[in-house]
Parts: sequence; structure tokens; C-alpha cells
Amino acid sequence: MMKFVLASNNKKKISELCAILSSLLPDCEVLSLGDIGYTGDIEETGDTFEENSKIKASVPASLGYIGIADDSGLCVDALDGAPGVHSARYSGGGDAENIKKLLSELEDVPDEKRGAKFVCVMTAVFPDGKTVSARGEAHGVILHEKRGDDGFGYDPVFYSTDLNKTFAEAEPDEKNKVSHRGRALALFCEKLKGEIC
Repeated sequence: MMKFVLASNNKKKISELCAILSSLLPDCEVLSLGDIGYTGDIEETGDTFEENSKIKASVPASLGYIGIADDSGLCVDALDGAPGVHSARYSGGGDAENIKKLLSELEDVPDEKRGAKFVCVMTAVFPDGKTVSARGEAHGVILHEKRGDDGFGYDPVFYSTDLNKTFAEAEPDEKNKVSHRGRALALFCEKLKGEIC
């Protein structure tokens, strides 16, 4: 059984990624950084989702594992693509503070100009330096207030045009079929199969 190490310490993200990966690649075992005893922080110094996902996946690869990482974020049209790669650190606080800052910055923006997309780039780095990467996007609009109790990050204010509800109102399986992460992973796993089969 092939082992992959997810370069993340975000428990909700790890859970979501493991669920999607194990359904697409049933003959693999997915470990976390904690499972291999890595406790350090990985500094995301890239300017793009592609750069940051490769930086993170390179850490387990340097330890002899196949490293997998995603970098994802919310890109809002009216904010010229912000918060983008800084989505998780947008306010300097947690999810609630990030949403509060986002809604504050969009306070005077009319509904028709509140378009946004979630972007996810998945990258695998092998110990020999070979890389596999894929990008997924999910389009929608930013609401004026939160709706729904599931999900994480900006999910409660991101209204998916695929689902006609926020990601926080969607069941996990429902969200995973159309989310940026689900789309990136589906394409990523197809590419990965080509490398390991």
C-alpha cells in the first residue's frame, strides 16, 4: 500500500482531504505530519497557490515520503483577487475574524459585483523531486451575512452557484463534488495514477 503524507496541521482540512483521497485512491494510506512526527511550521513564502502547495509538499518529500499539499483560498472580484494566498491569515485572527473583515470590506459592494471563486492547487512531491500538480476552482458570490453551520473558513458566506446554497449549508459529500478542493483532487488523482501505476 502506497503511503502519502498530507503537509497540513489543519484538522478539518485533513479530514476533508482524507475523505476525498481515500475514495479516489482506495489503495493508499494517507498520513498527517503528526503521524510521521513532524511538528515544525512550514512557512508559506510563495506568491501563488502553486508555489505554496509545492513548498508544503516538499517537506514530507525531503523526509523520504510522497508529500501532498494543497494551497487554497478565496479570490473576490471586487477586491482584485484578495484575500487570495493570504486567505487564512487575512485578518490576523481565525475564521470568524476573517469573515468579519471580508464582509466589512464588501459592505458597500452591490450584489451583482460580489462574485468570487475558491481556488485550490494540489501538489505531490516525490522523494526524487518529481512533482504532480492540479488546480480546481468553485465559483459563487459573497453573501452579506453567514448562512449554515458546517464547513470551515469562508464557507458560511460563500454562496455556491453550483449548489444554490452556501458551502456551510451543504452536506460534506455534496460540497466535495463541486468544491475547489474536490475538483482539484479529482484531476490530481487522475494525474497521480498515471505516475504510480
